[in-house]
Amino acid sequence: MGEVMTGGEATVAALLRHGLGTVYGLPGIQNDWLYNALYDARDKVRVLHTRHEQGAAFMALGAALSTGRPSVCAVVPGPGLFNAGAALATAFALNAPVLFLCGQIPRNAIGKGLGALHEIPDQLAILEQLTKFAKRATRPADIPILVAEALTAMCSGRPRPAAVEIPMDVLAEREQVGEIPGLSEPNRPPLDAEAVESAARLLGQTQNPMIFVGNGAQGSSELVGRLAETLEAPVVGYRTGRGVLDSRHYLSCTLPEARPLWQRCDAVLALGTSVRGPLKGWGESKQRKLVRIDVDPDVHGRHMTPDVSIVATLEHALPALLERLAAHNRDRSSREQEMERIHADWRERSKTLAPQIAWLEAIRHALGEDGIFVDELTQVGFASRIVMPVYKPRTFISTGYMGTLGYGFPTALGVKSARPEALVVSVTGDGGFMFAVAELATAVQHEIGLVTVLFNNNQYGNVQQMQRSLYGGRVIASDLVNPDFEQLVTSFGANYSRAESPDELVKSLESGFGSSLTTVIEVPVGDMPSVDAFR
Repeated sequence: MGEVMTGGEATVAALLRHGLGTVYGLPGIQNDWLYNALYDARDKVRVLHTRHEQGAAFMALGAALSTGRPSVCAVVPGPGLFNAGAALATAFALNAPVLFLCGQIPRNAIGKGLGALHEIPDQLAILEQLTKFAKRATRPADIPILVAEALTAMCSGRPRPAAVEIPMDVLAEREQVGEIPGLSEPNRPPLDAEAVESAARLLGQTQNPMIFVGNGAQGSSELVGRLAETLEAPVVGYRTGRGVLDSRHYLSCTLPEARPLWQRCDAVLALGTSVRGPLKGWGESKQRKLVRIDVDPDVHGRHMTPDVSIVATLEHALPALLERLAAHNRDRSSREQEMERIHADWRERSKTLAPQIAWLEAIRHALGEDGIFVDELTQVGFASRIVMPVYKPRTFISTGYMGTLGYGFPTALGVKSARPEALVVSVTGDGGFMFAVAELATAVQHEIGLVTVLFNNNQYGNVQQMQRSLYGGRVIASDLVNPDFEQLVTSFGANYSRAESPDELVKSLESGFGSSLTTVIEVPVGDMPSVDAFR
């Protein structure tokens, strides 16, 4: 029969039913009754409140990306939704399973333009554009059902954010709520055995195949490694594909490192990635075949029509492909010596990025094998995508194609809160760091032991670099006046240190890792070499 609950209590019961024990968010009048219920369940649910809705949503993003599991963000409607919008758009672009609980004005006022507090036109339609599932609860008993549907949608096919909109009077209202439902069986497309056979036959006879991986492959690292060794195929990861294959493996390549292999490549195997850059910018060949495995049917025809298309999760498709390759794969010699030459050539070419490499080597050394690195739209962040070794899946967090300046610090806070046992480093520039600097208060209050390396050049460095090199020195709106970062950081109660060399950075990182408080390490820098030549 269930029990009588408020809508807020029904929401919390639904979260607990699905093992969601952390909520990132801000309270406000439209979700007061949700926070009342969270207070009553404070021994079961951890609430990490931030100083801005954008920070809350980015923290939820970081938690989802670093664990591969759903996370929860809760904000008020209208301005709260729009404040969180950049993070929600980034989560959509990164296929992140973020459950977005959004407040709403009272039911009888929706759509009437009465000027209710935080009212915006058709909020649900906005949510529908940035999620794969968005529905409104109209009574407390709806909420557990919609939460289960939202989570089922996130676990079916391509993972993306999902939203449940809950009007404030629904959160406050009491009614009998039935049994809290579990997840339905996720919708998984049936595996096309003929397509798998065609892919095995095609790939098995190629001479120089290449494998490209994106974040859709982060959960299939071991299978990708086996496939690479079966085909002797280089595995190319950029941004969201880094760490799928250990950088120390001779078949592991960064994007520019792999480009010399492209002209001889006779087959591309795309695993959970669009391969947009190479397919659109590296040159076409009638002899080069494309095999695409992706759970999203809509991506299969983008950029190039595949010769073989398999709509499936990699966890489902790759074991079958490996099994059939055993019947079709040609005898292959090891490409280790060839790949070592490729790696040596890349090390020589990338020496132009020596300043960034020196800092990244220091960070890599301090992080060890299991540490998690969160990039940012800064020159060290750009370089990390193509020169920094990454050893394990979900240990390199990137903004992907969305390119969201300022995402790094709050996202890294979410990573560290979800993975407290891991060493986590956020790299940022002074421009991006100031986007969410208020979340230093969040980090201190919740004792999130993140270490942030702040590369300070007093400018939006990438913008100014382009203004100088591409637009005849028309430098405008890119110089910055910064605070005294030591005074700023310590005023929040966080740890501050300064490093002026890679060796000093290693010592500061090791000290920061030993503290339960967040640490900001300021690194004063000048202009750095551009990575644009390698894109």
